[in-house]
Amino acid sequence: MTEVSLSLHGGELTVDDCWNRIGVRGDKSCPKLIEHVHCRNCEVYAAAATRLLDRYSLSQEHVALYDQDKDTEAQVTRSMIVFRLGDEWLALATRTLVEVSPLAPIHSLPHQRSRALLGVANVRGALVPCVSLTELLGLDAAAGKPSGRIVPRLLILAAQGGNVVAPVDEVLGIQAFPEQALDAASASQAGSAASGKFTRGVLQWQQRSVRLLDEDLLLHAVMRSLT
Repeated sequence: MTEVSLSLHGGELTVDDCWNRIGVRGDKSCPKLIEHVHCRNCEVYAAAATRLLDRYSLSQEHVALYDQDKDTEAQVTRSMIVFRLGDEWLALATRTLVEVSPLAPIHSLPHQRSRALLGVANVRGALVPCVSLTELLGLDAAAGKPSGRIVPRLLILAAQGGNVVAPVDEVLGIQAFPEQALDAASASQAGSAASGKFTRGVLQWQQRSVRLLDEDLLLHAVMRSLT
C-alpha cells in the first residue's frame, strides 16, 4: 500500500493516498467509484484533506512562521515574483515561492473554515490547501481583466507546516528590484495608496504601480485561514 507521510514536529502523519492507487489517478478499481464517480466526492478524500488542514493548525500553535534575514545591508537587489490579481499588480519575495504551476482543479470542502480557504488542489498527487489572495488582500474579485492571451497560474508558496497554493490571474515573472527603490517605496507608504492590507509600499515600475507585499504578514494570514 502506497502512503503519503507528512512530517509533523518530528512525528509522522501518514495518509493513504488511495486516489493515486485505486482511484481516478490509479487503476480505478476502487468500489467506491461506482457510488461517487470521482475521488473528490468521496468521504475518504475529504477526510484526508481535513487531516492535512489539521496539520497546519498544529504547526501554527507550535512553530514560528519565518526567520528574518539579519544581513540585509549587504543586499543590492531583492528578488520578487510579480503577478496580477484583477487590476492589481503585486510583488512578493521569492523566498516564499516554491514554484509557479499551471492551474489545477480546486475542490471545495464541506464546512469551510474561512472565506479565504477555497479548498484543496491535487498537485502532482498531493493534496495542497488552496487560498484566495484576493480575499486575504481585500481586492475586488470582479475587477476587469486585460484582454489578450493571458494564462492564469497557481503560485505554490512555502508556508510554515507545508506548501499552500494560490490562484493568480497572470504571472509576469521574477524580477530583481534595487533595495534602495524598495526602501524608498516603503518609506513613502504613509498617506499613499499603499495603505492596503499586508502592503509595504507601492513601486512605480515599467509603467505599472506594483504593490510590494509584506511576506511575513501575508503568510501569517494564510496560516490563520487554514486553522
